[in-house]
Formats: sequence, structure tokens, C-alpha cells
Amino acid sequence: MESLLNGILGKRKFGRNPFSVTSMGLGLAALGRPGYINLGHADDLKQNYDVQRMEEHAHTILDAAWAAGIRYFDVARSYGRAEAFISSWLAKRNIDPGLITLGSKWGYTYTADWKVDVSAGQKHEVKDHSLAVLERQIRESRALLCDHLDLYQIHSATLDSGILSNQAVLTELAQLRNGGLAIGFSVSGENQAEIIWRALELEFDGVPLFSSVQATWNLLEQSAAPALKAAHEMGLGIIIKEALANGRLTPRNASPDFRSSMKILEAQAIARQLPIDALALAAVMQQPFVDVTLSGAACIDHLESNLKALEIVWDDALENILEKLIESPEVYWHKRSQMAWN
Repeated sequence: MESLLNGILGKRKFGRNPFSVTSMGLGLAALGRPGYINLGHADDLKQNYDVQRMEEHAHTILDAAWAAGIRYFDVARSYGRAEAFISSWLAKRNIDPGLITLGSKWGYTYTADWKVDVSAGQKHEVKDHSLAVLERQIRESRALLCDHLDLYQIHSATLDSGILSNQAVLTELAQLRNGGLAIGFSVSGENQAEIIWRALELEFDGVPLFSSVQATWNLLEQSAAPALKAAHEMGLGIIIKEALANGRLTPRNASPDFRSSMKILEAQAIARQLPIDALALAAVMQQPFVDVTLSGAACIDHLESNLKALEIVWDDALENILEKLIESPEVYWHKRSQMAWN
């Protein structure tokens, strides 16, 4: 894998930010907590949720990602112990802050109490974009990540939270930006594009507040593309999450209503002698507006399979074939909302 570091995974500029990234990053959403909505997540963790064992497992995946040349890592306050796991890994491996780029997110609080099945009325995470939560969570993130923290993002900015008009919060984010911390935001749901367009208008002291955006874009959900292109042209770094649609773009998806789409994916993967997940990831990585595509791998086999995306030579014919998989945002996000935590 070492050759990858000197090839496609070589570091690149991240918009107008002062740090660099690699074209593939590792997200720890599925590594930092027992439950997540990825298909087969319980199997990836072998249903062993002992905290120490999960930390060791996360370190193993982080080691493999590092060996492959990945230098961008993504965590969040709500990803269970993800920040703590990567913090202990950085300390154990004695990795200098200048060697990696690390982004975290605030706005959700983890509330599942290290359980996969939460009780009725309980949630795995609770959203709150208030100033009090920002002030608490930036302290928590900095206590764990220290000088390694490069990028701090609003976790899932949405219209209903009022985050883009909350002057107290935006002022605090601007102060963090002025103190040297890059500020970004992530988006989810049918209104991804609208949120991005609105966020691009925000300025403090004559300077855009945000320098990055993290969004969902994959073979099924592409509605945010025009807004992401505009953001990229304005100098924001672009991070793509859920490139595999939480496992729907892998062989684990046995849903009858996806059978015809899966046949298309299988045919193209077989023709290139590469796995389906690599094909789906390559579709994201070849987009000119994308800087980082996150792998959400929770086991070594999946990470190695994901990295094969770097071997795919993209062409217009392949893109035209795979366009048949696109779903409407309404359909895509409804199906995502029905996925079970496991």
C-alpha cells in the first residue's frame, strides 16, 4: 500500500485552508460507538462492545489507514468515544500534528449509553445547536485532540435548528476562526443544497465564515452537486460522507427493490475485476469538486476493498451507465431514515 501515498493519495490543498488533505479520508462514525446504521455494522464489530476491545479495534483500523497513506481523519462529539480513541492512537503512535489533518464536529450529544438497542423514547444522539453546547463541546474536543484539531464543523446544519441565523453561535464560531481554527459545516437530508447556498452567504469581518462543507453525494443521491461545485469554486474544501450510502452500495444490500440497480453495479464491477464498493467510491473521488472522500470502514477487509477505488480508470461511458442508479432526494432520505441501528 505504500505506493498509494506517493500516488493518488498524495497530499493536496484543501480549498483556501492552510492545511492539506488526502483524497481518501477515514471517518470514525462506525468505530467509536457500538451502534450505527451501516448495514452489517454489528458483524464488523463481531458484536463485541467492550470499550477496551473497541479502542484496540479502532487503533487497528487507524494503523491500516495510516499505512495506506490516509492522512485525513473525521470524528465528532456524538460518535461515542471516537475522539478519545483517535486521541489515544495519536499519543501511542507519537504522531506530530503537522503530519495529519483532523476534523471534528459539534452539535450532537451522544446519549445511547454505550448500547445498540436504546429504550423507547431514547435516542442515540440528541441535536442541539445552542451556544452552550458549542462552548461545552469545543472544550471537550480540544481537551482530547489538542493541537491535532484543525477543522471544527457544525454537525448537520439544518433549517429547523436555526443555526445559520443564530448570531451568538455564529459570532463564537467567527472568534474560533480568528483564533486559527478552520470552521466548516456538514449537511444531511433533502435540503442539503439549500443549506449550502445559505451558508455560503455568511461573512464575518468581510471574510466568509466557513472554509469547508461536508455533504452526502453518491451514486444514489446527487442533488447537492451544483451547490458543492459553487462552494468549491469559492475556495471551500469539500468532504464527502456516506459515499457508500451506509452500505446500500455494497453487496450487503439485499433489498428486493434494489435488485435491478445491484445488477448494474455487479456487471460493471465484474468487468473491471474490482469490488462494488470500490466502484461506488471511485464515482465520488472522480468528481472535480471533491477534495476528500471518506471511507467509513469498520474492519480491515472493507478498508482494503475501499482503497481499490484508486485503481479504477473512470470514463464517460461508465458514468452514463451508473447514472441509472440515481434516486430522488425524497426517496433516498426516506430509505436512509428507515435503516436500523445495529
